[in-house]
Amino acid sequence: MKYTKLKPISLKSHPQLNEAWVQDIIADDPNILGLGDVILRDKERIQPRAGRLDLLLQDTDSNRRFEVEIQLGEVDESHIIRTIEYWDIERKRYPQYEHCGVIVAENITSRFLNVLSLFNGMIPLIAIQMTAIETESGVGINFTKVLDEMTLGMPEEDEAINEPADRAYWETRSNKKMVAIADEILALVKEINPSLELKYNKPYIGMTLNNVANNFAVCKPKKKFARLEIKLPKDNATYEEIEESGLNLMDYSKWGAYRINLKENDIKEYGVLLSKLLREAYEERN
Repeated sequence: MKYTKLKPISLKSHPQLNEAWVQDIIADDPNILGLGDVILRDKERIQPRAGRLDLLLQDTDSNRRFEVEIQLGEVDESHIIRTIEYWDIERKRYPQYEHCGVIVAENITSRFLNVLSLFNGMIPLIAIQMTAIETESGVGINFTKVLDEMTLGMPEEDEAINEPADRAYWETRSNKKMVAIADEILALVKEINPSLELKYNKPYIGMTLNNVANNFAVCKPKKKFARLEIKLPKDNATYEEIEESGLNLMDYSKWGAYRINLKENDIKEYGVLLSKLLREAYEERN
């Protein structure tokens, strides 16, 4: 087999190849970035008072979107700020999707990699370094992920160090009426599995199945409402169903849960929908 010597080249200083060429390459085959099975949703997407987003990609198996910014040469401060700004605009415009900013550059130095690492976790970011290689037959690009999005731990993963509490603790912290909503939630989940019980922890009221934590849903009573968090994959149809029902739906949480603020009588009024969501979450987990 013939050995072919690879010749790395700089796209930034190339007389013919440019950023638009790289955009076209990725747009034709978005999977070359290594983000999974993704498709192109938009290119040069106009942002209100903020320029244009190079590429908007979406995962085919979920409602996860990637805001991709491309820079030839070395990554710099303006590129990082622009990527975060576009990510923020898109997540506010389309909250039913899960968003992640992606920086693609020819050279991501250790200095800026450290900066990106500081943001990661609070802001979902992925950094990809691209290397253009010239051969006898043409120019190819190798994409290497140098910073992946930080995966946040689920609340139950911290169960071992959660301080136990009791009903009296929560009635003092919130009030008896709001804690009673947790009882109504329990009544709904017992229709799914009669062995499910409430477990009082200081951060939240969770669920147990045969004395083992099974937090497919948790409740956090407040003074004026009780927040129900139902752990289900983010889905556009589910989001719209909850929102259109009249329930007080909050932003989708970073650890994968729909957050709904419940008041007195909400369980009675929306019990059918809540039972459906709780059953789906239970089956998803178990």
